Amino acid sequence: MLMTDISQTKDHGLAVIRQEAEGLLQLADQLDDDFSRAVSKIVSTQGRVIVSGMGKSGHIGRKIAATLSATGSPAFFVHPAEASHGDLGLLKPTDTMLILSNSGATSELRPLIAYVKNLNAPMIGIASDADSLLMREADFRILLPKIPEACPELIAPTTSTTMMLAVGDALAIAAMRERGISRTELMQWHPGGSIGWRLLPVDSMLRKTGTLPLVTPTTGMRDVVLEMTSTGKGVAGVVDGEGNLVGIITDGDLRRSFDKMLIATAGEIMTASPKTVASGTRIEETLALMSEAKITVVFVMRADDPRKPAGVIHIHDIASI
Repeated sequence: MLMTDISQTKDHGLAVIRQEAEGLLQLADQLDDDFSRAVSKIVSTQGRVIVSGMGKSGHIGRKIAATLSATGSPAFFVHPAEASHGDLGLLKPTDTMLILSNSGATSELRPLIAYVKNLNAPMIGIASDADSLLMREADFRILLPKIPEACPELIAPTTSTTMMLAVGDALAIAAMRERGISRTELMQWHPGGSIGWRLLPVDSMLRKTGTLPLVTPTTGMRDVVLEMTSTGKGVAGVVDGEGNLVGIITDGDLRRSFDKMLIATAGEIMTASPKTVASGTRIEETLALMSEAKITVVFVMRADDPRKPAGVIHIHDIASI
C-alpha cells in the first residue's frame, strides 16, 4: 500500500510539471512582435521599469524586477494596493510600467492603470485575456495562452505564474543582450556569494604568513621534497640568485624523475618557464588558466616585480568556490 501511495504522489507531481511545461511550449509558440517591442521599450527607458501585480502575480513580479535589475535594466516592484495609497508618486513619465495579471481585470490594478495612462508613461501588460482592462490599456501586450492551472481544482495560480516568470526572464535576458551587457558587468552587480568571490583578485587567497616553498637550481632533491612538504601545496618554486622564478617542481615532476632522485638537483628536474598569474588577476581567470593548462598549482607574481613570486595557489583552493 505504501508503494502505491508513493507512486501516486509522484504521478501528481509529474502531472503538475507536464501541465506547466505545456503552458511554456504554447507560450513560446504564440510570442509575437509585441514582445520584441516591449524589450526595446525596456532598453530605451530613461527612468526605471516599475513592476506590479497582485497576489501570486505580485510575487512573480518581485522576482522579475530583481532579474531585470541584475541584468542591466534598473527596476523595482510596487504593490498595487500601496500604490493607490500614495506610492503612485514614485512613478515618472520616464518610467515604464510592467503589470502582471492572469485575468487582466484585478480590481486593485484599476487605479494604477488609470494613473499610468494619465501620466502618459508606457505600459507593458502580461495577461491571458486579450479583452481585459489591462490588455486594452497596455501599449505592449504579451498574451499568455489560456492553459488550465495545474491545481486539480483549477484555482491555485500555478501554470499561469510559471508562464509569467518565463516571460519575465525572457524580457530581462533579451534586454540584456540588446544592451550588450558583458560578463564583467554582471559579476560587478553580484558581489556576494560565489559570483562575487570569483571576481576578487587571486591575491585575496594568498596566505599572509609563512614562507613560500622556494629552492635554488642547485638544491638537492631531498631538500626539495622537504620544502614541498612544508606547505602542503605539492610544489616548489625554483628561483635564481636574484629571487626570480625560473622553474617549478610538482609532485608529477618527482614521479617522472624518481630514478634520479638521489643524484639530481632542482635545476635538472624543474619545468622551466612555468605558468604564472599576475597580482590582481581575478580568481575566475586564474581557475580558467589552470583548467586550460591542465595544472593544479600556480604561482602568483608580485605587483612591484612580476619576476618574483608573491604566493602560490592550488586548484583545490578555488575550484569549489
